[in-house]
Amino acid sequence: MTQVLDARCDKSGGYTVDVTRVQRIGRVSSEWFSRPADQRFLSLSDLARSVRDRADRSRTRIVESALIHVEASRNDPERLSLILPGADAPVAPTHWSFGQLAAQVGAPTAYLRQLPAPLAAINLQYGLTSNRAEQIKTFETEESRTELRAVTGPDYGRIYDHELVKAVQRIAGNGTGDTRWKVPGVLDWSTGIYNPRVDVTTDTTTLYASDRDVFLFLVDDLNPIEAGRLPDGSPDLFFRGFYAWNSEVGAKTLGMASFYLRPVCQNQNLWGVEDFKEISIRHSK
Repeated sequence: MTQVLDARCDKSGGYTVDVTRVQRIGRVSSEWFSRPADQRFLSLSDLARSVRDRADRSRTRIVESALIHVEASRNDPERLSLILPGADAPVAPTHWSFGQLAAQVGAPTAYLRQLPAPLAAINLQYGLTSNRAEQIKTFETEESRTELRAVTGPDYGRIYDHELVKAVQRIAGNGTGDTRWKVPGVLDWSTGIYNPRVDVTTDTTTLYASDRDVFLFLVDDLNPIEAGRLPDGSPDLFFRGFYAWNSEVGAKTLGMASFYLRPVCQNQNLWGVEDFKEISIRHSK
C-alpha cells in the first residue's frame, strides 16, 4: 500500500472512488440525523471552547445519600430540586441525571417520570434514605441556576469532554483544513466523484456536542492512498478516517474508531470502509 502523491482527480479537484467495495458504516450518519442545530459546531476550536466552558463552571462532590433532601416545587408540578449537604442553593436535576439518581436508589425511572413532583419526591427520598450504596458522586454545573448534570457511584472516574477534544486538536488543529485532518467532503452520486473541498456548515459538519456527550469525525481526504486497481485499470483510492466519542456524565464510554474509507456521502454514511478498528474505555478509577 503506497501513498498517492499525484492521484487522478477530475477538473474540480475531486477523486473517482468505488462505493461498491467492502462495507458501509452508518454510525456517523446516525449522529448527523439526530443532532439539532445547537449541537453542531463548525470547528474544533468552537467545540473545545463550548465543552471547556461548561467544565470550568462545574464541580464534583461525593455526598452521603441519606443527607440529600428532595424538594417538590409548589408552583410547578413537574419540577424537583435537591438540597445537597453543604450546598448554598438547591440544584435542579436534568432529565438525564434524574434517571441516574433513580437508578442509584433502585427506583423505576419511567414510573417516577409519570408521577407528579410531590409523589416522585416521596419515592426518591425513601430510596435515598434507605440506599445501601450510602454515597453518590454529583456533577453540578452553574447555569442560570445550578444544574445537577450527573449522578454516579463514588468510584466513577470522570473523563471530561474537553480532554478528548484537546487530544484531537493536537493532530487536527481546527479540523477545517489547517492540518491533514478535517471535516470530510461529500460524494456526488451522479458522477461518482468525491469532492474533499466542501465548506463547513451546520449541514456538513461532523463535530457535535450535547449536554451529555461529544462526538467528532475527521478524515485525511486530501491525501488519498492507492489500494490497488479497479477493473477499468484506474486506481482504487481510499482515505484515512476516525471518529471519537465521550460522555462526561456517564451516558457513554470514551471511545475511538479508526479505518480506511472511500467516499462520505451527503448524509454522512461512510462507504468502502476497510480495516475498521475500535476501542472503548470505561470511566472508572
